[in-house]
Amino acid sequence: MGKDYDIEAAKHYPSQMEDPQLRWGFIRKVYSILTLQLLLTAIIAGIVVMTPRINQFFRTRNGLIVYLIIAIFTIIREIILQASILTTVLAVSLTLFTFWAAKRGWDFNFLYPFLFCTLILILLFTMIEIFYPMGSMVRMVISFIVALLYCGFIIYDTDNLIKRCSYDEYIIAAAMLYVDMINLFVTMLQILGFIDG
Repeated sequence: MGKDYDIEAAKHYPSQMEDPQLRWGFIRKVYSILTLQLLLTAIIAGIVVMTPRINQFFRTRNGLIVYLIIAIFTIIREIILQASILTTVLAVSLTLFTFWAAKRGWDFNFLYPFLFCTLILILLFTMIEIFYPMGSMVRMVISFIVALLYCGFIIYDTDNLIKRCSYDEYIIAAAMLYVDMINLFVTMLQILGFIDG
């Protein structure tokens, strides 16, 4: 790479026919939206947990999901920090890997059928778990499989972002990556809960 090398003028993958600068603009827009989504989520969660009046408001409501979220954030702050670090390291590593692999001509479009089948299996096991509780070891193994599933979705959705998403799909692309990362974070919380518990 010489002094005049421009990363935005370089192709993302060998068969790229579109203008690389347009794709870079699209990618910047998606990751800007994704960053704002994640920051907003962290800020709102922090405000709810740290502000006694808001925390009390949600605790007095009958919503089970809200109560569980508050309980998770107030009881296991150390695990949340660990899960945040693990999720960040995994998401950044997988994203950088996908960009590196796309540059070398790798295509991850083949992953979708495997990811979809795994997701269906996980949903079935979750439904079985409701009626026939399994042991903690089985739940931990399932949590690891779910973590691998969402790592695969991060790679697949990043590959789509690089190669297949149209310029008008920046909100959908950001939302898909956001869902992948939040689900990976929740799975990391489950795994760390099994390890600590």
